[in-house]
Amino acid sequence: MDDDPETLRDRSALEAILGFAVDGEPWPDMALPPGTRVRIVQDPGWPGSWAAEFSGVIDCTRAPRPVMHRLAMPGELSYFVAFDEPQLDAAGGGPYRKASIWGRYLKSQAPP
Repeated sequence: MDDDPETLRDRSALEAILGFAVDGEPWPDMALPPGTRVRIVQDPGWPGSWAAEFSGVIDCTRAPRPVMHRLAMPGELSYFVAFDEPQLDAAGGGPYRKASIWGRYLKSQAPP
């Protein structure tokens, strides 16, 4: 999965934006592993970042990272997720094929 040309291109683009390498970052022990099927769900308390709920897979563009935000839950991670189908965000932007999503919005699914 790490050698997928699309993932390598995405990682290279991300590194250009961040200004440092993300390849080789350790995968947290308690994190969902790459390839895990997930459903991206909306928060019942607000409309959320996405126009709809949808499915995807945990992607290895970058290892999961702690969410550094005042609303983050203790130990919450943000994961890169590759979407099954391109998605629009809540503001109508996109379509996006992949994004970094907080762990609270991911529910593990059985493979199709």
